[in-house]
Amino acid sequence: MSDQILLATRKGLFRLCRGKSGWEVEGPEFLGTPCRVTECDPRSGVIYAAVSHGHFGPKLHRSEDDGRSFQEVTAPSFAESEGASVHSYWSLAHDPRYDGGLWCGTVPGALFHSDDHAENWRLVRSLWDHPTRESWFGGGTDDPALHTIDVDPRDSQKVLLGVSIAGVWETEDGGESWKSIGEGLRAEYMPPESAHDPMVQDAHMIRRCQADPDVLWMQHHNGVFRSQDAGHRWTECTEVTPSPFGFAIAADPTNRDVAWTIPGISDEVRVACDGAICVSRTEDGGLSWTALREGLPQEHAFDITYRHAFDISGDGQRLCFGTVAGNVWISENRGESWQAVGSHFPLVYSVEFF
Repeated sequence: MSDQILLATRKGLFRLCRGKSGWEVEGPEFLGTPCRVTECDPRSGVIYAAVSHGHFGPKLHRSEDDGRSFQEVTAPSFAESEGASVHSYWSLAHDPRYDGGLWCGTVPGALFHSDDHAENWRLVRSLWDHPTRESWFGGGTDDPALHTIDVDPRDSQKVLLGVSIAGVWETEDGGESWKSIGEGLRAEYMPPESAHDPMVQDAHMIRRCQADPDVLWMQHHNGVFRSQDAGHRWTECTEVTPSPFGFAIAADPTNRDVAWTIPGISDEVRVACDGAICVSRTEDGGLSWTALREGLPQEHAFDITYRHAFDISGDGQRLCFGTVAGNVWISENRGESWQAVGSHFPLVYSVEFF
């Protein structure tokens, strides 16, 4: 069971460690600086942290001692001739094909790759130059945001991407070519004749079941969807309570039929439903959902959780999420009950068990 958690916030990176008396807080690193997302390479234990240094732009740092110290490494960037610049790093994922392989997704919707521990980077031009790019557009950001990078555990040549807003993309050859997938997705914010266009789907977050890699769960802008064929076709979950809206989703790594979401009212009203925080869980493949509330505030609570700020341990027992109000909760029993780790953290961008 994972005993450490990386907590990336608007004012630095914290470590939560399981001790004899409960969860203890260490850090922060990068005090006062937004830390957007982290990635721990399970093979080497190396941790990467993406930070935003205001006027100095986004930077990338690497740790080889469980996040207790970091060194700056080369950050992905566009060449001057490409006429673009990186606003922020939104996703990181290790690439098992290489010792030190790493993928990085950015705003404005670009994908970069390194095969040498982030010492050097290349822009994945096959995606950047894709002829459909002119139709991509921003959701919560002015530009498209590449927020999900999911490597198929059976074949690391296969990589799935989620882009707000350009839908779901797949490569089967390590990034040499890409195709848009996502039959069955529905965008209710579009005119009826365009609602099922895969290029206008705002996939807030995508998670894969490690025990059955063909099963994917998506928290979409207007609902929760499930795929049983690695993202090619999706089925909408119509009974999500108390609301189908949200940003974050967690997939049980051991059971294809179990997933959790953290609902909010709607895009227009981005707060918890009824002033009460809950986590919704399905145990039957999305047919029905149960609101889990024990230990969570049930009045005067208006927190919302961002897409990367919800994670599950590798054995499927522990869950952790953080909110825009700096509250962090952990469950030791698959969401049945929750305990507060802290209520005065900065805004939480990302949570990762490692």
